[in-house]
Amino acid sequence: MHRLKARASLEVVSTDVLDYSEVTTFFVEHWGTSQMVISSGIFQCDTLDGYAVVDQQKSIIGLLTYIIEGRECEIISLDSKVVNKGVGSRLLTAIERKAKKENCKEIKLITTNDNLHALAFYQKRGYQLVEVLSNAVEQARLLKPEIPLYADNGIPIRDELLLVKSL
Repeated sequence: MHRLKARASLEVVSTDVLDYSEVTTFFVEHWGTSQMVISSGIFQCDTLDGYAVVDQQKSIIGLLTYIIEGRECEIISLDSKVVNKGVGSRLLTAIERKAKKENCKEIKLITTNDNLHALAFYQKRGYQLVEVLSNAVEQARLLKPEIPLYADNGIPIRDELLLVKSL
């Protein structure tokens, strides 16, 4: 069991210590499904390795999933029920430690052009925008038609953005 101490009331744990149904429910609440379709693949997020921030009642507050292939770590998902409380930062710290332990040379992730909050969040933590995959979301919609055309902020969701942090 892998545990990292956060604040007294929040704790970072490996998802393998959590109830599978709670992880699935978390994804369904945030994405409508636990399946993620991005240009790097189709992922069943509730079966991936990951970390969660849990409260004193062991309820999931935030969740990150990832894959490691060779010397590269890819964050597949990162979600938090609260913002500006350090949940996402704790999750990034956990995966960066894991990636270094596994001798990864970099961590990469994909977000979409509308996700301005994520772009700011990752760049503040050393991730660099390295590629724009124009109209990649249109391809993802062929496999997952429930991906919305527009974000809540009114921006059309169409491009994927690849961000990378060297370790």
